[in-house]
Amino acid sequence: MTNFLETDRLILRAFTALDADRLLALDNDPEVMRFINGGCPTSCEAIETRTLPRLLHDYPCWGTRGYWAAQEKITGTFLGWFEFRPLEEHSPAVVELGYRLNQAAWGRGYATEGSRALIRKGFTDLEVERVTANTMAVNTRSCRVMEKSGLSFVRNFTGDWPQAIEGSEHGEVEYELNRTEWEQRYMSSTPSTTLDDSSTLSTTLDDSSRP
Repeated sequence: MTNFLETDRLILRAFTALDADRLLALDNDPEVMRFINGGCPTSCEAIETRTLPRLLHDYPCWGTRGYWAAQEKITGTFLGWFEFRPLEEHSPAVVELGYRLNQAAWGRGYATEGSRALIRKGFTDLEVERVTANTMAVNTRSCRVMEKSGLSFVRNFTGDWPQAIEGSEHGEVEYELNRTEWEQRYMSSTPSTTLDDSSTLSTTLDDSSRP
């Protein structure tokens, strides 16, 4: 399996079809899915026909993936995944940042560590100009991860939810970071690995309601 990125504690690698059971377990934890689909269960069929094809998709502008399996570097334990995908298939200019981590990874700084590393790689190696991310307004822990990763609040908005879940009535929030801001503030910084994190970032990752 191809490693896309390594940090002090994480390896981000390409998904394979062999990850289906890991993804099924991740998406069937109600707490992990609380801000995604309200904690509803996910079927094997959904993983195989909807989730995996998206995670295995190669983006023409990069010739590689936009979603990466996250595992602990020392133990090899599967932690979940990170999203860093171009919003346009043939342009790397704007990417969406997101993640979904299992409960064992919560509160250990992995979300911030992985996000900062992806942002750095995007701006230095992948010709990214702007990173955007969004989550439910009530998901305050993920909002803090976005802020600690360098993103700034842009706006509140109301998402197109096919079925309301608890907290969706408060809408969603969008954050962003552009290359110029990052170069000015973070080019010489060292990513922290001890910041709080949450299980999910970006409501756009719901298999049942989003692309």
